[in-house]
Amino acid sequence: MFDIILSISILIAGILLMVVSSDKAVEHSILVASAMGMSPLMIGVLLVSLGTDLPEIANSIISCALGHGSINAGDSIGSVLTQLTLVLGILPFFGGAFKVKRDEIIVIGACEVLALLLVFSIVEKGNISRINALFLVGSWALYMLITKVITGKNLGGEDPARLRAELADKRAGEAYSMAIAVLGFIGVAFGAYAVIQSVITLSTNLKVPEYLISFFMVSIGTSLPELAVDLTALRKGECEIAIGDIIGSCIVDASFSIGIGQVFFPQRISGELASPTTFYTLLASVIVILTLAVREKVDKKAGALFILLYLLSYILLFIKF
Repeated sequence: MFDIILSISILIAGILLMVVSSDKAVEHSILVASAMGMSPLMIGVLLVSLGTDLPEIANSIISCALGHGSINAGDSIGSVLTQLTLVLGILPFFGGAFKVKRDEIIVIGACEVLALLLVFSIVEKGNISRINALFLVGSWALYMLITKVITGKNLGGEDPARLRAELADKRAGEAYSMAIAVLGFIGVAFGAYAVIQSVITLSTNLKVPEYLISFFMVSIGTSLPELAVDLTALRKGECEIAIGDIIGSCIVDASFSIGIGQVFFPQRISGELASPTTFYTLLASVIVILTLAVREKVDKKAGALFILLYLLSYILLFIKF
């Protein structure tokens, strides 16, 4: 019993460390990208989504290095479901309703669905080869390119010159900022290691597969950066950064995050568990993307539907497992 309580405590502490550390990596990217003239959507899809996905990326590399590929797969796939349903569903209740653009949602949503289709075709075999992993990582760059080409535009209403001046004002503390950023990456790595060790212990003591603990528990913790950043973005009126981060993070998780650890340390995963959960995540993604494209807004009605989609995933525990 003590081991279980200790493992849960370490799991929570590790997740909190990852959340705080990854936040430092996200903070500076928005200003730099804005000064370069990137659109709010691309800032969310490309830079912010990578920053808020640092916990999943660190989990991927470390779990595969330790020989526990199912933790990587469970966290990455579970994060897609959590972010696109639970996190997106919570936003209108705490950040207010916001509008989305149909053409942008169709483009980035299609990339997210394609990424999940690719993952589903690979994980059902229970073995992610190095070639497959390289293909997953490379596909992320392709999705970003497609999004940039189709939706790329300059900032509307923002003055890049003013933003560059604002950035220049901060350069006096550049060395300090760099040091904090490095410490942030180190913090994410230590947090990921603590999380993985706690999952291994919990799996052994509770006799629950590592994949399920990662899919249903760890993914909630590693999705906290998206929730925090997107709520802040909404309160500042940056709706495109919020929606871009959520869907962009899902693309990262379904391609880069799940593949990067397997590139260096190929591992078998629980295909019999990954296959149905990935299929449900794919189904939920299609419903969410279609809802956004048709209604062109995220309000409390849509939020309630998305949260319900997340809760329904727990039925898989009783039907399949």
